[in-house]
Amino acid sequence: LMKKLAYGTVLASCWLTSWVVSSLAVNDIVSSQSVNTKTMTVKKAEFGVLRDDTNSMSFIPTTKVPLKEGKRYGWRIQLQDNQNEVTWREILQLPKLPNTWSTASGENFSISPNGREAVTKRTQLANKGVIENFWTIASGDPTGKHTIAVYVDDRRIGFFEFEVVSPKKK
Repeated sequence: LMKKLAYGTVLASCWLTSWVVSSLAVNDIVSSQSVNTKTMTVKKAEFGVLRDDTNSMSFIPTTKVPLKEGKRYGWRIQLQDNQNEVTWREILQLPKLPNTWSTASGENFSISPNGREAVTKRTQLANKGVIENFWTIASGDPTGKHTIAVYVDDRRIGFFEFEVVSPKKK
């Protein structure tokens, strides 16, 4: 009888301990998820080109990008009350296949099977709440309507439609 009572006590304590440990683990997971899924508020989202001034770059909001090699274009999103690292995903869609795709850094970058979409993933510090990404016009880039969609945690926080246009003849 004492042996059965001892086995019962050991089994009951193991069961109780595993239940307490697993419930603590679930609580830790739930609380960490609630921190990660904090609602992100977009204060301002804009698309434009960068103009290279003497000692700095100026952001010029526009929906027309001249097809001029070296011209930089992209987006800038200001997040409300966020100074943390942000992992975003961008989908750039072109009207036609470009001659080439390339990136300057070793970020997470992939091209769709049809060759008209590029997906970039990056983690960056939201300096003064701002995240951004820019592309550079290269030889063989197509003219026409382009789109960029920006996501954080599978939530679209920005969408930009713009047109790459042939430069005006002088």
